[in-house]
Amino acid sequence: MKIYNTLTGKKQDFIPLEENKVKMYACGITVSGEAHIGHAYQALIYDIIRKYLVKSGYDVTYARNYTDVDDKIIAKSNETGIPADKYAEDMIKNIDKQMARLNVGDPDVWIKATESMDDIIAFVSALIEKGHAYATEKGDVYFSVESFPEYGKLSHRNLDDAKNGVRVDNDEMKKNPLDFALWKSAKEGEPSWTSPWGEGRPGWHIECSTMNMKAFGERIDIHGGGRDLIFPHHENEIAQTEALTGKQFAQYWIHNGLIKVNGQKMSKSLGNSLFLKDLLDKYSDETVKFALLQTNYRGDINVTDNLFPDAEKHLCDFYKVFNDAITKGVEIAGENAEIDAQFNSCMDDDFNTALALSNLYGYFKSAKAKLSAGDNSVGADLNQIKKTYSLLGLFLSDPKAFIEKYGEKEEEVPADVKAIAEERWTARLNKDWATSDALRNALAEKGYLVKDSKDGYTLIKK
Repeated sequence: MKIYNTLTGKKQDFIPLEENKVKMYACGITVSGEAHIGHAYQALIYDIIRKYLVKSGYDVTYARNYTDVDDKIIAKSNETGIPADKYAEDMIKNIDKQMARLNVGDPDVWIKATESMDDIIAFVSALIEKGHAYATEKGDVYFSVESFPEYGKLSHRNLDDAKNGVRVDNDEMKKNPLDFALWKSAKEGEPSWTSPWGEGRPGWHIECSTMNMKAFGERIDIHGGGRDLIFPHHENEIAQTEALTGKQFAQYWIHNGLIKVNGQKMSKSLGNSLFLKDLLDKYSDETVKFALLQTNYRGDINVTDNLFPDAEKHLCDFYKVFNDAITKGVEIAGENAEIDAQFNSCMDDDFNTALALSNLYGYFKSAKAKLSAGDNSVGADLNQIKKTYSLLGLFLSDPKAFIEKYGEKEEEVPADVKAIAEERWTARLNKDWATSDALRNALAEKGYLVKDSKDGYTLIKK
């Protein structure tokens, strides 16, 4: 298994710290608003990575966090008049509800920032003792970037580049513009906790480092998150954690791509956010997954008007093959080791779901041909597809029910017309062009045109 490691900038063989054990952490959601498609995609990707590692024989412990106190949540609290802790609690319930609708698995460990406050204060205190952080007269605590010579190794930036890439806090008490807050002194109307430096709350970056250590100790195998977190968030996590422990924090840094809407970055300022609830009110969870997983996880996804409708159509076409097999009395049972091996090969190459999904078109084309030829080995093929691709959250529905709910409502084609169309398709597969042409004419006489594609045919009433 090879994984692209942002830290080294290349694919590497995956070798965990402990044989057959994997410690995996992914940055979760800052609960300042409803879950959107970006949240869903990130949760989906790391759930799939976890499941594939388990399939590959690893004992995986997967942790995710909820950031339930930060500037955005406080701003929302002030805007709505709802206390910050209550606002965060309500948002977590809403987000959990939508993620359940998407059928994304829960991590093994959920961690909340507000439940880790003693650990955060202890972490910051230890950094001060080691000379990597300093407190100001106002009661703020900053990490000293210059105390960590390797700063920038994840984002591959030097300190001058980093200064241009981060929003600089103009606190005159900072020793260096790049120094970042570990603890923020309390402001009026904000939630706060008692600390050795006075009332205050943690900075964003220290939360994840502390929650990681709380879940796993000093070192982990995999740390994941969106590509937008590489700098400064993950860079700062590395600095403060490795400054404290003197050990490499995470062996493999994995970053998923971002969501664009018609070519533009999705953002609140552009008003183009796609909320998960709205998507799931319109499309099945399998449709959403199929659409998102067609792009390799490291690439950006461009959500066009056709992305989800096209995904829904492809899934309906696939489910029709299952339904046809069932209708013809084919037992969906048995195994096809080659299908599973090809899937594993795709996933072993940096979790390439895009290639794994592209293979489905060939599998279902072959399945259609077998059904037309009366080859009941198709039952093993379809059963293996169902079993293997369930890891991606696909083919878990009843075929007939899925088609009825999400398929195009077509006028019922008479049985005799269907029979002619099937006979003609078999003739085409056998390259019996004369018979195929004759049967096309027979269909035309009954009032139907036939449109062929690489995956099958469509009957169109004249």
